[in-house]
Amino acid sequence: MSLRVALIGYGVGGAVFHAPLIDADPDLTLAAVVTSSPERQEAVRERYLNTRVVDRPETLWESAAAYDLVVVSTPNRLHVPLARAALEHGLPAVVDKPVATTAAEARGLAELAAARALPVIPFHNRRWDGDFRTVQALLAEGSLGTPLRLESRFERWRPEVREGWKESSDPADAGGILYDLGSHLIDQALVLFGPPTGVYAEIETRRPGALAPDDVFVALGYEHGVRVHLWMSAVAAQFGPRFRVLGDHSAYMVYGMDPQEDALRAGGTPLDEGWGEGGPQSYGLLGTPGSTRAVTTLPGAYQEFYAAVARTIGRGEPPPVALEDAITGLQVIETALQAARLTAPAG
Repeated sequence: MSLRVALIGYGVGGAVFHAPLIDADPDLTLAAVVTSSPERQEAVRERYLNTRVVDRPETLWESAAAYDLVVVSTPNRLHVPLARAALEHGLPAVVDKPVATTAAEARGLAELAAARALPVIPFHNRRWDGDFRTVQALLAEGSLGTPLRLESRFERWRPEVREGWKESSDPADAGGILYDLGSHLIDQALVLFGPPTGVYAEIETRRPGALAPDDVFVALGYEHGVRVHLWMSAVAAQFGPRFRVLGDHSAYMVYGMDPQEDALRAGGTPLDEGWGEGGPQSYGLLGTPGSTRAVTTLPGAYQEFYAAVARTIGRGEPPPVALEDAITGLQVIETALQAARLTAPAG
């Protein structure tokens, strides 16, 4: 019997990512969607014919026993209150990134989850990007030798400020590109190398009229010598490599973005043939100057996140993403904000 999932929020996160991935998993059923927008309610009814639509979370809690899992995909300031409400009604939760607006909030959520013996699972789907999976595989097999430096970028060209909470300067909204794209980049670095021993950051607000940071560089240092450089920007008129990984034997470089987000936005699902495959244009290069070879990029696999969630809820297996990892990521973000304030040039 499939697990009954209630999804709170049907903006980009809920409509593009969570709902299609949940619906595509044979062990999950998209039983309910919570959204107050009449237009989004109609969109749910058109695409998911057997899914209940409600306009507020309180209605969900009134029939909490009808569900097995709650997914929170709302503005950041609501992540913790809604996740706590789910736990208090006896339901485990998947929570979009960042799981909280502060590390302290996330630790409080972890304490409640432990007390209720229920998992809270951060939605760090970029662990299943094809290019990141390829970097993991190359490092694991020793193709690069000892890693010396990882460069990782999420760059966009969006010079106009868009309305919405992601552009807010209110700390309670956790707006800006560091909390948005930075959450993914930092999480990927933590997966590869663990918590850093040093953090340096340059955090800028470049676009006219922007209130939240839109151009950020973060450097992570490690005792074992590897250095991680992370770029995230809305004002990159030309894009650098998605990954550039330098080792003492060879290097790997790849351009472009994982195709899964664009496929989901176009209405695709992991049930489609060739899901997650980018083709030869997505291949990276491995080697040294004058001696390189193309490396087939592994298929992206966002579906593996919810398949693992189903096993966590249904069989008690470890979650695909530990809440402690998200707490560490928030600690890195907070350290980066502090470091940027200390190193900012005098105005």
